[in-house]
Amino acid sequence: MVLVLAVAVSFIAGAEKEQVFKGEIGDSQCALNVHSLSRSHEEMLQKKSIGTTSADCARYCVKNLGGVFVLQVKDKVYKLDNQELANKNAGLKVKVTGALDPATNTIAVQSMEPIQ
Repeated sequence: MVLVLAVAVSFIAGAEKEQVFKGEIGDSQCALNVHSLSRSHEEMLQKKSIGTTSADCARYCVKNLGGVFVLQVKDKVYKLDNQELANKNAGLKVKVTGALDPATNTIAVQSMEPIQ
């Protein structure tokens, strides 16, 4: 019984091990094609009424269209538990260190820093 419990605990702990992710801070509306065909800010930025940068678009979509900040890594989109830190880095390519909860696809952010 103790052995089974020890294996189960180590499996659960391993599922939420700290990892490094590199991608761009965007918003869920654009990243998940809610109002975008290209999984980007292109269509929204063509309107020019929301701003001229990816950061403008992401902040607009979060504030006005019900989105949340996410990390886009190629074709994957991760939720972020620290929305304030994501807002500060909106539109930027970043390195995020944190633990991924596979059940919710959410990264528990330990750190986030812009990359070139």
